[in-house]
Amino acid sequence: MTRSSSTVGLSRAVLVGAGSGVIASVVMAMYAMVAAWVKGAGFFTPLHHSASLWASQDPMMTSMQDASAGSDLHFVFGTALLGAIIHMRTGAMYGAIFGIIVSRLRRGLPAGAGIGLVYGFLVFAVSAYVALPIAAAIFDSGDPLKNMAQMAGWGTFIIEHLLYGLALGVLVALDRTRSRPSATVPATAIAR
Repeated sequence: MTRSSSTVGLSRAVLVGAGSGVIASVVMAMYAMVAAWVKGAGFFTPLHHSASLWASQDPMMTSMQDASAGSDLHFVFGTALLGAIIHMRTGAMYGAIFGIIVSRLRRGLPAGAGIGLVYGFLVFAVSAYVALPIAAAIFDSGDPLKNMAQMAGWGTFIIEHLLYGLALGVLVALDRTRSRPSATVPATAIAR
């Protein structure tokens, strides 16, 4: 059984989008961690915060309390790892959706970056107002997850998502430019 070119194209779009989404989520997480450190909330607090979907909120709260006492590097390995996994899985999911949406667009790097920024803002809105409150209710994670944007700071949360979208758009656009078939010139045209 052979797969149609549209099925192969869609599969590739999902894979490229998901992979790019993971990388973009790391860019986003690094910004979130530096922003939390600069604000005095603790460098690893964003990872502990993401983990609060399924884990205790205690490591997140302790990270913030330690930061306010001058120790910015409170780290609980298991909780931080869980937070990173949840964050990257979410990035992969949103990235796969982006990959599908833009799969038919043949735009260059600047357009990819712009489309990614818009998408990042949409992901911010969906996350802050729909996905996080629903996830908090389903998993009984409480206010820290439901109010993640408020706790991180609205401006910081928006910038995190814009960086995610920008990185995602650039990575997907770069893949498109690399995977685009190169134009071949027949040898007879060169000889003329």
